[in-house]
Amino acid sequence: MGVPLRQQISVAKYLIKQKLKGVERYPLVLMLEPLFRCNLACAGCGKIDYPDEILNRRLSVEECLGAVDECGAPIVSIAGGEPLLHKELPQVVEGIIQRKKYVYLCTNALLLKKRIDDYKPSPYLTFSIHLDGNRERHDASVCQKGVFDRAVEAAEMAIAKGFRVTLNCTLFQGESAEEVAEFLEHTKKLGVEGVTIAPGFSYEHAPQKNIFIKMRESKELFRKIFRLGRGRGWKLNHSSLYLDFLAGNQSYNCTPWGNPTRNIFGWQKPCYLLVDEGYAPSYQALMEETPWHKYGNSKNPKCANCMAHCGYEASAVEDAMQNPLKAAWVALLGPRTWGEMAPEPVPEYEVDPKPIRARPAIRIQAVD
Repeated sequence: MGVPLRQQISVAKYLIKQKLKGVERYPLVLMLEPLFRCNLACAGCGKIDYPDEILNRRLSVEECLGAVDECGAPIVSIAGGEPLLHKELPQVVEGIIQRKKYVYLCTNALLLKKRIDDYKPSPYLTFSIHLDGNRERHDASVCQKGVFDRAVEAAEMAIAKGFRVTLNCTLFQGESAEEVAEFLEHTKKLGVEGVTIAPGFSYEHAPQKNIFIKMRESKELFRKIFRLGRGRGWKLNHSSLYLDFLAGNQSYNCTPWGNPTRNIFGWQKPCYLLVDEGYAPSYQALMEETPWHKYGNSKNPKCANCMAHCGYEASAVEDAMQNPLKAAWVALLGPRTWGEMAPEPVPEYEVDPKPIRARPAIRIQAVD
């Protein structure tokens, strides 16, 4: 696992506290989106399909820190859009650090060299750099040549300056296990702290709909990847049971309240990935008013192939709390890569034979 012991202990204390208090639904990671504007227009992104008046909006420093206080999660993931376009982001990050929350600043790294001096190295701050595989794969994913090299250069610079750096890798159709294994070997040489890896979520508004992997195919792919990774020492920034879930060995229900989302519209129902389900005016309203029973891969066709960590990492952590020996055993031996897989959920909804059609892609101008 590519997570420092200090952070593991801090999060474990938080989890134990929630259990002792008898809290049924609690957040693990706050997904904070202070803006939707981006300087890339990626093929699989459903976050930038908005008119300019929306893309030009920002959460204020006060709104961002208010969301952190309101939610109380021990980890804050700042996403977007491209967060480094937010001119007040250094104040937001500093405020989160002062609260002793762990912040993962998710970025495509195109602006990182220019903005790096706005931040100070801290055990509470991690730059999570978006890198979807090796050079050809990543540049195709973000629909622009040269981005891979710029991101790698920025990652090396941030590491040299003493910052924590992780990579965020999303897998799409056409990936081979050998290709992903080669990429993970490269991350070892790069010296990042760890890699977050998951299948891409099939956004309804993504410019390209044919790039997402079905659930069964994802599990088979991850089994091949983990088989190739035996003994290689890859640092994956996930719990052992989430990795076991990716390999098809665990059957989990989604825990959407584990990663609540606050963005320019409010608190997003029910999770970071579903963008058309409405918003709540407060975190408390989100928890009380969201019909949680309507979401999950067996209950909603929009969730059918989702295996994203923002939905299932919290489920895996909950399982580890209930079954620590199982989690430790998987952490020791790694995910099982042979034999029968855990049963997939049976849909409780009527399957619509007509495919969902994506909206036409909106061209986004780069902003420096």
